[in-house]
Amino acid sequence: MTQPTADAAGKFDTLRANEYARQSRIALAGYDACHDLSACMLAASLGPSRSAKVLVVGAGGTAQEIIAMAALEPGWQFIAVDPSEPMLEAAAEHLRGNDLLHRTQIHLGHVEDLPADASFDAATLIGVLHHLSGEAQKQQILRSIHARLKPGAPLIVAGNHYAYASHPLLLQAWSQRWRQQGATAEEVQAKLGKILQGADPPHSEAAVQALLHNAGFGDMTRFFSSLFWGAWLTCRVA
Repeated sequence: MTQPTADAAGKFDTLRANEYARQSRIALAGYDACHDLSACMLAASLGPSRSAKVLVVGAGGTAQEIIAMAALEPGWQFIAVDPSEPMLEAAAEHLRGNDLLHRTQIHLGHVEDLPADASFDAATLIGVLHHLSGEAQKQQILRSIHARLKPGAPLIVAGNHYAYASHPLLLQAWSQRWRQQGATAEEVQAKLGKILQGADPPHSEAAVQALLHNAGFGDMTRFFSSLFWGAWLTCRVA
């Protein structure tokens, strides 16, 4: 669940990769539920099928989206893409522990590095957009995914939206979430400083929809929400 640009990927070093599984589940209340429901939404969208080839963008860290999809659909195969080597190595460990490496091709790099004629039945982009600086980078990754999806193929997009400082109650609740999990007052302040300076989420749900429309995707359906976080399903317009 990391971001795809070289500059952003640098934030996800070995230290962050080692703590990612625990910290991501604190930062996102409902982390596992979001990934489980993402698998359910894709399965519902694709319908009965023995096989599917799924592009997983920003797969580094826990590889939880692959684990959830693989458990639900034993015939699906996955291409895991991430530009952070430590995060991708962490994901590979989780896949190995769940006996899923034989169903997953691991690609260190970016979506645009994949063959232009690659063709996927579905894709996920979870925890990525808010790490990309500016609309142009967000648009680029969505268009790169669009180009490699079959017409009508579904895409799961999930991540933070809203400008953090514009929602002080949500921001305070997010800090209380860390306190709830045992963080000290100093640690909570450090976390708040990091989220305010280290990410650039779309500023509304409408902004997410506009990005998708501009990249060639249709209307989106929201199926999960947790404080700043949202998760949606959309499809490539044929």
